[in-house]
Amino acid sequence: MVLFNVSRVETTPFGDQKPGTSGLRKKVKVFKQPNYLQNFVQSTFNALTPQNVRGATLVVSGDGRYFSKDAIQIITKMAAGNGLRRVWVGQNGLLSTPAVSAVIRERVGVDGSKATGAFILTASHNPGGPNEDFGIKYNMENGGPAPEGITDKIYENTKTIKEYLTADLPDVDITTIGVTSFSWSEGQFDVEVFDSASDYIKLMKSIFDFESIRKLLSSPKFTFCYDALHGVAGAYAKRIFVEELGAQESSLLNCVPKEDFGGGHPDPNLTYAKELVARMGLGKSNSEVEPPEFGAAADGDADRNMVLGKRFFVTPSDSVAIIAANAVEAIPYFSAGLKGVARSMPTSAALDVVAKSLNLKFFEVPTGWKFFGNLMDAGLCSVCGEESFGTGSDHIREKDGIWAVLAWLSILAYKNRENLGGGKLVTVEDIVHNHWATYGRHYYTRYDYENVDAGAAKELMACLVKLQSSLTEVNEIVSGIQSDVSKVVHADEFEYKDPVDSSISKHQGIRYLFEDGSRLVFRLSGTGSEGATIRLYIEQYEKDPSKTGRDSQDALAPLVAVALGLSKMQEFTGRSAPTVIT
Repeated sequence: MVLFNVSRVETTPFGDQKPGTSGLRKKVKVFKQPNYLQNFVQSTFNALTPQNVRGATLVVSGDGRYFSKDAIQIITKMAAGNGLRRVWVGQNGLLSTPAVSAVIRERVGVDGSKATGAFILTASHNPGGPNEDFGIKYNMENGGPAPEGITDKIYENTKTIKEYLTADLPDVDITTIGVTSFSWSEGQFDVEVFDSASDYIKLMKSIFDFESIRKLLSSPKFTFCYDALHGVAGAYAKRIFVEELGAQESSLLNCVPKEDFGGGHPDPNLTYAKELVARMGLGKSNSEVEPPEFGAAADGDADRNMVLGKRFFVTPSDSVAIIAANAVEAIPYFSAGLKGVARSMPTSAALDVVAKSLNLKFFEVPTGWKFFGNLMDAGLCSVCGEESFGTGSDHIREKDGIWAVLAWLSILAYKNRENLGGGKLVTVEDIVHNHWATYGRHYYTRYDYENVDAGAAKELMACLVKLQSSLTEVNEIVSGIQSDVSKVVHADEFEYKDPVDSSISKHQGIRYLFEDGSRLVFRLSGTGSEGATIRLYIEQYEKDPSKTGRDSQDALAPLVAVALGLSKMQEFTGRSAPTVIT
């Protein structure tokens, strides 16, 4: 057994290490600065209670992006230096964000140990590579992201840090499953490398009826395609969809995890998942090949998902509403009923209508999965989602892309339980259209303006807040832009009082609410590594079944014109068009 010593290394603060709702994200070159990562990790250890550090078990893994392997070695040595008992690492350093949450909540070591937290190495849906993005976030013992009380402490610590603790360990082989043990003056320290997928697969099999999904995937009527965008979902796709559920290996696209995501942008939307979009018949050029019945994509760390039918896009807002509406019948985990449902504020109100119809508890929360986690820990929420392609349930405390795909496959299997042998297949498009016929349709789109000058973005938002003081003036502007748009009846900055811990979150997005139920929402996003991203959300509710089949962009065109004019988007940003439309 290798002996090691602990040393204290002097350092100085950087001042720019404030973690957002998704942790700390910067360019790789920033993280590669001497002591930059070390400062953040030590500041995190210092923000935790002693029992979550001394003698504790820590998970360290991520989406496999560039710099992850270096970061794992640095954090492992610092864990030893800070007196942790063991570190768990997914083989090759790979664990999806939902799998990390599952490992914290479910995995028991051979000695009975349980993890008390995790460093997840990911910048989610942002690009990877030497000149791209890296990120790190800490998840707590419930498997969910650190709450604001902890992230605020971390940030305060980063501003005053003077030293960090580390150990003179050799690098550990993270490619081979097994335990490497070391010793020091206070006892033993272990690094266990374990199979990245087995704990997660076990959890999925306890939630879904794999046999019914296997019947669906084996039917000659049903074809399937899954695109991991060269993210960490590739470490799970073959094991689940091919080995467990019997899909053809040819149905998997880009399922080899790569440090740079194959040079692509691992964001599962219609803009960046180009290959899948084309295969599903939604590309600009018409293919002679018949598209699959079902397609899905994941982001870099596999917590987001995009669901597609043949030549048909399912909005994330519709997706969570449809899962909630069908969960009790189609998914064994929910057979006893749903405790409640929740959505992020910018997400369309499609879920609200389902909740009201099914008499379910309903919550509207700020953007950030930790708000859902609070509700779940209190037993108030079973299914939740956000418009940014995040869907999940109370099985873990993160959004879960593969879970969402299995939920959709379960619904398809249930709807087709009688007709796989004969009769017409119930398709993704059928399910969505039937949902609209029952609950109405929420026409919805999101415009992203990425890497906008941060000062200009703040000025735009401040102008929108100031405008809210006079609805008369707002409505004069609106009618001047588009006379046939409904009147604005309420405008505010969304504020949320958590029903569990009574904490208050302010400035969570600017809202303009119209008399007919339409909404405009403006938010500054914290998920980019530089500049600012302005997100504009546009929604219109239509309950007349004869009017639910329009093209979304056509239906929303008048509201889009109002949003761009009201915000003076081009004037402030210099942009004549968004970077991404979803």
